[in-house]
Amino acid sequence: MDITDPDVIIAGAGMAGATLALALAQGGLKPLLVDPAPFETQLAPTFDGRASAIAYAAFRQWRALGLADALAPHAQRIEQILVTDGRAPGAATPAALPFHLRFDSAEIADRSDGEPLGYLLENRQIRAVLSQAVIEAGIPVLAPARVATAAFEKGGAVVTLEDGRVITAPLAIGAEGRGSVLRKAAGIGALGWDYRQTGVVATVRLERPHEGVAHEYFLPSGPFAILPLTDNRASLVWTESTARGAALKSARPEVFHAHLMRRFGAFLGDARLDGPVFSYPLSLQLAERFTAPRLALLGDAAHGVHPIAGQGLNLGLKGAAALAEVLVDAARLGEDLGSEVVLERYGRWRRFDTALLSAGMDAFVHLFSNDNPVLRLARGAGMSAVNRIPVARRMFMQQAGGAFGDLPRLLRGEAL
Repeated sequence: MDITDPDVIIAGAGMAGATLALALAQGGLKPLLVDPAPFETQLAPTFDGRASAIAYAAFRQWRALGLADALAPHAQRIEQILVTDGRAPGAATPAALPFHLRFDSAEIADRSDGEPLGYLLENRQIRAVLSQAVIEAGIPVLAPARVATAAFEKGGAVVTLEDGRVITAPLAIGAEGRGSVLRKAAGIGALGWDYRQTGVVATVRLERPHEGVAHEYFLPSGPFAILPLTDNRASLVWTESTARGAALKSARPEVFHAHLMRRFGAFLGDARLDGPVFSYPLSLQLAERFTAPRLALLGDAAHGVHPIAGQGLNLGLKGAAALAEVLVDAARLGEDLGSEVVLERYGRWRRFDTALLSAGMDAFVHLFSNDNPVLRLARGAGMSAVNRIPVARRMFMQQAGGAFGDLPRLLRGEAL
């Protein structure tokens, strides 16, 4: 494995970082991945437990990178999304309000080439495909290896690992999550706050077919999502207060099942746990800027958002497509990859869209995670209005599908 003279050092070999590395390699650049966890550790069923709703434009990027055939057996098409406003104690209560939104992939089939609204994939399956592709592409990976410090000098980025090794390149990418060492080393601050909520995540096996429908119930404590997976399973993202989330995480299986069915209802029959229960604290974090001399931020290092609309990973994948295009085009023109002129193109491309989407999701969290009767009436009226306007529904679906705005070539399904 040749780790000398890379064009780009990518700290973080997660889904966004690995996708970027593959795109850069396709464009003729030499990326180097650094990650504190071995790939095989990230593939274990006990590592994460989450599944991701991948926008159809983001899936085009993986198709353009040659990954679609390997991902297809694990990808569940999302044909419909049903959004319902509910009351405590749960989505199954007869007191649920009649306000709802229904999105159907058939409505935008003429604009999406017949693609679904998105695809549901378990994170570990995505990582398995990405890691195999990284190996096959001959991209060097240092793992386990953790970044200790970094310096950004006129001639390049100097990254020092905890084991004492020093790596240099014209550019470093911080893709190592919310606690990004590279972001802090560059003096880039982050804005955000804690929602005082926990996302409880579990996979369940269903008694009745889910038919590719994703359900999002808005409850006073937060959203409760039922996301269809292959083999008639579903991924649950169950938002509760921090205290209730901790109690659910540690509850006995029979107690968890009783609470689950109270929220779930009987429309898909019995739902039985299929694996461990995970929990994650929920917060918003947005970097003050996405670039600095010799540094660009990607994924959660740049933006960590609430999972209410399933856009967290999609934002990272959209950033990877934009950054790869900027860097590959700059290399072909003979420009310095780490120059502020080049990196500002990426920052300008992604800054506004990311800030707007983050603010929108934050507003959704506050609007829907309560039982205020005035707000309930207002949001219900808004949902009913959108549901009756086909143009508005299609606009929402295109936005959720990642096919809105100035798209990088990879998100249009085009190779670099």
